[in-house]
Amino acid sequence: MSSLPLSWLLALCPLLLLASLEPAYQPPNIVLIFADDLGFGDLGIYGHPTSSTPNLDRMAAEGLRFTDFYSSSSVCSPSRAALLTGRYQTRSGIYPSVFYPDSQGGLPLAEVTVAELLKERGYTTAMVGKWHLGLGPKGMFLPTNQGFDHFFGIPYSHDQGPCQNLTCFPPSTRCFGACDQGVVPVPLFLNQSILEQPIYFPRLEGHYSNFAREFILDSAQRKQPFLLYYASHHTHYPQFGSQNYTGRSLRGPYGDALLEFDASVGSLLQALQDAGVHRNTLVFFTSDNGPETMRGSRGGSAGLLKCGKGTTYEGGMREPAVAYWPGRIAPGVTHELASTLDILPTLAALAGVPLPNVTLDGYDLSPLLLGKGKSPRQTMFFYPTAPDELYGVFAVRYGKYKAHFFTKGSFNSGATPDRACSGFASLIPREPPLLFDLETDPEENYNLLQAGAQKAEILKVLKETRLLKAAFDGAMTFGQSQLALGSDPSLQPCCSPQCSPKPSCCRCAS
Repeated sequence: MSSLPLSWLLALCPLLLLASLEPAYQPPNIVLIFADDLGFGDLGIYGHPTSSTPNLDRMAAEGLRFTDFYSSSSVCSPSRAALLTGRYQTRSGIYPSVFYPDSQGGLPLAEVTVAELLKERGYTTAMVGKWHLGLGPKGMFLPTNQGFDHFFGIPYSHDQGPCQNLTCFPPSTRCFGACDQGVVPVPLFLNQSILEQPIYFPRLEGHYSNFAREFILDSAQRKQPFLLYYASHHTHYPQFGSQNYTGRSLRGPYGDALLEFDASVGSLLQALQDAGVHRNTLVFFTSDNGPETMRGSRGGSAGLLKCGKGTTYEGGMREPAVAYWPGRIAPGVTHELASTLDILPTLAALAGVPLPNVTLDGYDLSPLLLGKGKSPRQTMFFYPTAPDELYGVFAVRYGKYKAHFFTKGSFNSGATPDRACSGFASLIPREPPLLFDLETDPEENYNLLQAGAQKAEILKVLKETRLLKAAFDGAMTFGQSQLALGSDPSLQPCCSPQCSPKPSCCRCAS
């Protein structure tokens, strides 16, 4: 066996010394903050005149604020699946609509979540808040089986249980509306065990903040990189809040809930400061889908955008978003196209983790975040809440243009004067499609194919969007629908399994 000449070894010594002195790459900590049903127009930084969100305002002032950021869906479960997997919900089977307490399906365990990906890099992981990706037999779909070391929260939406006799705001303000009937009271989980059923709303966000803070401090003390996925219930109906935020907003109960959510953001930022890890932590904030305008002023605002939750118009899927990383992400505003689908590949790149061997629909945004390039995303595809292989995507965004090939309203977007938003607005095939320039017309008011159908540029865009839709629809493989697996009342979580009569008897104090 030959050896290197002595002269070569002497020449290599300085390089070897430098390599040994260079500190090992420290992967960043990650905090993902997901609001619920928060509209594009609900924050002051996006134009609302009476919202009070000082902590989100600070993040936006010191971070990168997006103007063209999209969720993959206009309702909860599919949008959360896409966030965690980097894949459209059609691939994972999270359609149509959302999971319920007795749903038999859930996010398939074969799907690779961002938590599972980061654990390969030595991250510790926690999920706090609203899961809404299935419970299943013996809790098989809960976060602790999807890559999260810790879960403290509710398996589904907090309105999916009777709430008419519960207190939402102290001292005794009852919850607005009735929520779902005939199912168990909403439970609070720690990992796979029920701590409290039903939850006491005025204490809930405070519990979440405390748990998240302790997780951050503990992870930092152990010098272990961490992923915290903080999925708040705010500002989904019914709104709730603690004593410190009740009656403090100009927007009434909705504004109070938003103010408490903002305080939770502030608590997370302070925990990072206290742990001494704020300069090595990426905090990313966005929302799952647009506002539920059927609730009127209690449902949120899409601002100048058209419609809201449940639709493929801009108000249903364009979301507020901020990336915050002191010293690494320069303050500013970006009009680059981006999506929740891009979170997984971006975090994988920042953490130095190989991508999973599956078809991904997201792109690595790290060059954009770190000021080294533009977003690689040039298109966005819009599925309805009940996607169908026959119709494919309802709309396509291509650069600054958006083409609607099908339109349909949603009862979630009712109560506004725009009839196109209402649930009574039935499915309409659009041939030719409606075509809008979102840079000049984000409200989707002025159809370019009416105003300038003969312009060469418009005809070229029409051709390109048709080709993009055909290619995307042709390449999409629909996974088995997890919602079509049906329901089983025995799967509803109950803290007292042998009690009677169910579901009302499932009540346990914390």
